[in-house]
Amino acid sequence: MGIVASQSFKNVISTYLGFLIGAINTLFLYTEFLSDEYYGMVGFMLSAAYVMMPLMAFGVHNTLVKFYSSFKTRVSLNSFLTLMVLLPLAIVIPLSFIGYVCYENIGEFLSTENAIIKNYVWHTVVIAVALAYFEVFFAWAKVQMRTVFGNFMKEVFHRVGTMILLFMLHFNVIDVEQFMIGLVSVYLLRTFVMKVFAFTIKLPVITFKRISNLKSIIKYSALIIIAGSVATVLLDVDKVMLGKYIPIEQIAYYNVAIFIATVIAVPQRSMHQILMPLTAKFLNDKDFDSLEGLYKKSSLNLFVISGLIFLLIVLNINQLYFLIDKEFSVGLYVVLMISVAKLYDSILGSNNAILFNSDYYRIVLTLGVFLVILMIVLNVIFIPLFGIHGAALATFLAIFFYNTGKLYFVHKYFKILPFTKNTLKVGMLVIATVLLFYFWDFSFHPIINIALKSIIVSLIYTLIIYKFNFSEDISAIINKTLKGRR
Repeated sequence: MGIVASQSFKNVISTYLGFLIGAINTLFLYTEFLSDEYYGMVGFMLSAAYVMMPLMAFGVHNTLVKFYSSFKTRVSLNSFLTLMVLLPLAIVIPLSFIGYVCYENIGEFLSTENAIIKNYVWHTVVIAVALAYFEVFFAWAKVQMRTVFGNFMKEVFHRVGTMILLFMLHFNVIDVEQFMIGLVSVYLLRTFVMKVFAFTIKLPVITFKRISNLKSIIKYSALIIIAGSVATVLLDVDKVMLGKYIPIEQIAYYNVAIFIATVIAVPQRSMHQILMPLTAKFLNDKDFDSLEGLYKKSSLNLFVISGLIFLLIVLNINQLYFLIDKEFSVGLYVVLMISVAKLYDSILGSNNAILFNSDYYRIVLTLGVFLVILMIVLNVIFIPLFGIHGAALATFLAIFFYNTGKLYFVHKYFKILPFTKNTLKVGMLVIATVLLFYFWDFSFHPIINIALKSIIVSLIYTLIIYKFNFSEDISAIINKTLKGRR
């Protein structure tokens, strides 16, 4: 896997560091230092910002990756990069103006169930803009095959900033209003730092020369706004809709459950940063053998790694909830449903990268629009009936249909599948381990219980993966590690 393995490994480390800090924030600091109402408000605000982000970015973060390697001259490349930096303003400026003019109407609509939401509409908009330009500058670094620092900023920086703000709130250095403004400032600062890093790698040369394939670029950007929004919408629109239907403090319980399940996606998120530019290069070069090899290897390796994380979460979830306030344990089934959905995500490997960077990205658009509508309808039906469990069920069904559709279309147009015979073996191992260990626990303190069970499951799982050589890449890493200790 070469550069994929190297940068993915470093990205996994920084991503898990971020999730560790995020876990402390989510499971302990937020729940202790902030009221349920304001915790729910933070969850709503950030989710709404992430839903808005792809629109604010005008799809540039995907467009930059797709087209960068197709430009062969310095002038054309500089013109393209100039366009990429300025294009999001075509959305940001008019939407901000509309938000300013219609602020009262927007605020009233969003706050019908929870009046507090109206006070933080502008906070949400500013964070959305910061998120959009962060992704643009991160993509700028990605196309230079430099993903490690950007991934650190994406996963760690804002969580450390949030932790500092939470402690400042706890010790009365700031009040809750200053905390909310501080959150906005953290996201703005993160974007500025990413910009400096990206421009250090390749300084932009402002050039306004005609771009030969400008029509294709604009068309792709406009369409990928929706296609690129789908994954974000599928995971965040439920929290926004929860704020419309149920008391906002319940979003805090949902946030904790979603955070726990999302840990499964860490390896995929880490590998995705380098899979995107590599896949784009293979497609632009029409190197379909390498494309298929990357598809199968990324799928199997992600399934093996994410399968272990899935097991550690599912097999310890009951004990984990003993460590958190009992009110949050209502999210148990949310964790289970979303965990299965995120594991399915991982099995797809570089599927997203193939579709987003190919000429068939319109398929993702069509499929995505249909499924977003489906998810909204399912949320409208299920949330009033089942509360946060209804939102989780709607998310699970939408992700399942979306992933299955993407799998079908990659096979239809490229005649490749990510699965091998070892995929089935890993799947059987995961199922067998769940059946063996889910209903069994030590009679110790939850922390000791989680530690012992995790060690036993990890050793058994890893030994079987290694012994039967389910993944050549992972076996090679284990061999290298073992030799290094001799």
